[in-house]
Amino acid sequence: MLPEIVSMDEWLSALEQQVDREKAFTRARDELNARRRRLPMVRIEKEYSFVGPTGKVKLIDLFDGRRQLIVYHFMFAPEWQAGCDGCSWVVDAMTHPAHLNARDTSIVLISRAPLDKLQRYQERMEWQHPKWYSSHGSDFNRDMGATVSYPHDPARTTERHGVSVFLRDGDSIYRTYFNGARGVEYLGSLWTYLDLTPYGRQEFWEDSPAGWPQTEPYIWNRRHDEYEA
Repeated sequence: MLPEIVSMDEWLSALEQQVDREKAFTRARDELNARRRRLPMVRIEKEYSFVGPTGKVKLIDLFDGRRQLIVYHFMFAPEWQAGCDGCSWVVDAMTHPAHLNARDTSIVLISRAPLDKLQRYQERMEWQHPKWYSSHGSDFNRDMGATVSYPHDPARTTERHGVSVFLRDGDSIYRTYFNGARGVEYLGSLWTYLDLTPYGRQEFWEDSPAGWPQTEPYIWNRRHDEYEA
């Protein structure tokens, strides 16, 4: 059944009311993002190792020299023959990383499956980015809440998707945010990814702590092949 069919004037009036509600939601979301930027952080003390396209790396290497890191915990257990279909949908919607890189932010996928399985699946999905790393043999997934044991059978584990955000200060790494379940519906847009990070979109209109990097809006972004090396 179709919605009510009305005149142009009635439709414009209804549309205006809806847009007003959506603008109120946008302002409420801006306030929520401001609160996220002020969340306390926890220092990562453990040394984690991963295997990626260039071999064995540490957590700090995943930043690729940048200050911020977004990790998508992609559900892919070692015994699985293919990655999670829902996680695959999320990656299909991911933006080109050049725009995030321009805001001092890196993004990677991490899964427990061995690297060869990840690479075969990546080729099948025709993904060129983001970079994908295996945490096979590491405590990383368990410590981040991406692999959990069944309550009545600790020997059995299950995978969980989610997004973790990290901030690097010199050689020190801090976990600033985590969300899973429907929280990952927030992903899939350049702006919403940046909203997850401690620095946010780094534009003057944002309510951020004093001294954090900010510039005029819409002057920093480029086509992905137009950024300086």
